[in-house]
Amino acid sequence: MRFDTVLMVDWSGGNDRGAKPVKDAIWVCRATGGVAEKPVYLRNRQVAEDWIVQTLSKLQAQGQRVLVGFDLCFAYPTGFATQLIGSEDTLALWDWFAARVTDSPQSNNRFDLAGEINAQFPGVGPFWFNGLQRDITHLPRKGTDRKDHGLPEKRAADIAIPGSFSPWQLAGAGAVGGQVIMGLPMLARLRQRFAGSLKVWPFEAPDAQIVLAETYFSTLPDLVTADAHPIRDAAQVAVYARAFSNMAPDVLADMMDVRPAPEGWVLGAGQVDTLHAALAPAPPPLRNDCFAMPQGAHWTPVDAALAHLKSHLRCVTGTQDCAIGEAAGRFLAQDAVAQRAHPPAPNSAVDGYGFAGPAAEGLNRYSLMADRSAAGAPFGGAVRKGHAIRILTGANLPKGVNTVVLQEDVQADAEAISFYGPLKKGANARDAGEDMQAGQVILTAGRKITPADVGMLAAAGIGRVTVRNRLRVGVLSTGDELRDPGDTASDGDIYDANRPMLAALFDQSGYHIIDLGRAPDDRTVLRDMLDHAATRCDVIITSGGASAGDEDHMSALLENTGSLALWRIAMKPGRPLAMGLWEGTPVFGLPGNPVAAMVCALIFASPALRVMAGGGWSAPQRNMLPAAFTKSKKDGRREYLRARITDGRVEVFPSEGSGRISGLSWATGLVELSDPAQTIHEGDLVPFLPFKSFDT
Repeated sequence: MRFDTVLMVDWSGGNDRGAKPVKDAIWVCRATGGVAEKPVYLRNRQVAEDWIVQTLSKLQAQGQRVLVGFDLCFAYPTGFATQLIGSEDTLALWDWFAARVTDSPQSNNRFDLAGEINAQFPGVGPFWFNGLQRDITHLPRKGTDRKDHGLPEKRAADIAIPGSFSPWQLAGAGAVGGQVIMGLPMLARLRQRFAGSLKVWPFEAPDAQIVLAETYFSTLPDLVTADAHPIRDAAQVAVYARAFSNMAPDVLADMMDVRPAPEGWVLGAGQVDTLHAALAPAPPPLRNDCFAMPQGAHWTPVDAALAHLKSHLRCVTGTQDCAIGEAAGRFLAQDAVAQRAHPPAPNSAVDGYGFAGPAAEGLNRYSLMADRSAAGAPFGGAVRKGHAIRILTGANLPKGVNTVVLQEDVQADAEAISFYGPLKKGANARDAGEDMQAGQVILTAGRKITPADVGMLAAAGIGRVTVRNRLRVGVLSTGDELRDPGDTASDGDIYDANRPMLAALFDQSGYHIIDLGRAPDDRTVLRDMLDHAATRCDVIITSGGASAGDEDHMSALLENTGSLALWRIAMKPGRPLAMGLWEGTPVFGLPGNPVAAMVCALIFASPALRVMAGGGWSAPQRNMLPAAFTKSKKDGRREYLRARITDGRVEVFPSEGSGRISGLSWATGLVELSDPAQTIHEGDLVPFLPFKSFDT
């Protein structure tokens, strides 16, 4: 789905806004290839419609394909059109409005028309908010006055977008209803003017030279706020024009793959990460040899495989700015620098009395000032020598104060305080910047932001940080024998446990999971599924078909790309790992056995995905604990046993079979037995790797 030019239009239902550019007016922006032109201010709807027609006519004559996005509801909730025109034909409803709306730069009939429409419905409504001084029959001034009109408040598309507004409100803060009534006639005229060359998505297939689509410009508030234009409306059209003009054709095609419905849909609804990714500069692709082991490697030791991944993988995600309240679980893309010291000024660590210390041994007496210093209400004067002031926890130390005595240690009256010393200078007081200094790097790029980090960022005065886009992880299962849980299955079928298990594993790491479904043992179908996945995912995780048998189609397809690395890992469970690049997207082909798939995902995919997501390489925690089992193992391979801790000792699952998935649920981690031959006796210390430590 390729467009040469993108136009974004922020519409308005108000009257002429004057010659000087202002907010809450009509703004448009044109972009090509991710580069936006300067936003254009259009003072009223008549000027705007002429500009749009002339611009589209020029682009049409140049043979360009154009996507035009309007921040304007293209349709009303189900049932509205049927009441007015006898069917849910949305585009015919546009013509109905075009025949009845009158409009000029200084006046229009939207309120009167809304009253006439309301009269055709039972009860009171659905339109409301008469913005005129005169009363209009059937048009209530308050939304609470409506009742029994029988229509939903919002469309499904509106519900899918947090913060969206109802199309029934005609005026006031957040009103979009007036924009809709005054916008649909313009859309109808565009269809007539460019008939045969224009289609309206999603009511019509987006295969014309000019495609109109509904957008919602508040989906990216963080990036819009960061835009350089001082007027938010102008910033919004510029950001959206850049995003959609920079979007990969396959990604945009996937976004527009929406089933037509009378209520329509909003382009980009529910796909914030995709929009962010289109705005961020794309990292360079992985090299085709990133998975290739040295020649001659046959059985690869676990440590060698991990070292290879660590040295050859890198981040594959773009960046975005976000508010710190939305940053937990994201990887920091740039160092976070404290904007001010914490604490910003010397303050008290306790409730008590402040004075100039130190205090001598024995009884100390200070005259008490009538003032006090409290957090948020510091005392602005100075405390004279020999005097003390009441001070509360967190309050700034006034000039002349460097020491605080606890209120519990003080005898006080209205005139003075007394207490027994000694008390050293600086007691119960915090120095300015003793926690953090202004300009200090407090978090470095690559850190996964924790809730505690969010608190520290806030304390340092940092409201926004640059983070990595969420890694898009596609999860695919392969095999004719697989069935989805809950479906009817014969004795020869297997319920697909790997896909939901792996999706849950990587979801808890904070990645954006894309369920790619089940692929049959059909190389052509699998190829098509991989083609589609490569346009939507940053990395693809598959299970099954990773070896070199007749039905191992994943390995065969990767081999045809010239990027296949079929690793035979010297480990149990696991062994075959097929890795490669599909249309530049890295693919991890895990074993089909559930236990082997989970163990390989933890040991290899988990640290690899962390690097590709923008974090550093992370090894799991290893706790040396006494064994509650005995075992002998052979030389030459690493073994991982499902295990859990009971009474401070590590016990292992009775069976080591790779098909015993119940052992994964029973366990809380893995016991790792190193490559050499060894015998474990009860009480011997063994390394225990908690499952939760793989997500650090």
